[in-house]
Amino acid sequence: QVQLVESGGGLVQPGGSRRLSCAASGSIGSISDMGWYRQAAEKERELVASITNAGSRNYAESVKGRFTISRDNAKNTVYLQMNSLKPEDTAVYYCQAVRFSYIYWGQGTQVTVSS
Repeated sequence: QVQLVESGGGLVQPGGSRRLSCAASGSIGSISDMGWYRQAAEKERELVASITNAGSRNYAESVKGRFTISRDNAKNTVYLQMNSLKPEDTAVYYCQAVRFSYIYWGQGTQVTVSS
């Protein structure tokens, strides 16, 4: 089992920045991809960004140029740096980890972009 704990959510003004963190624990050996998803009210969960254990990154078009995903394998932690935040970025952000054929999710952290 892999446990994922997100932190860093909160209220931020439009144009502001926020950094999310996700710490993995448990059976963390052989975790391959890690990523961030988000789910806004009454919408489906969507990929925000992902990163492989080799460092290859993938971003949703809506966040390219504004968000940066990074990973510290020594700390078993993945980060999402969010800049130039917009109200439409408001959502619950979930961390995901893939280990062999299993997908693990964190409990989510709320990010609200509002003035």
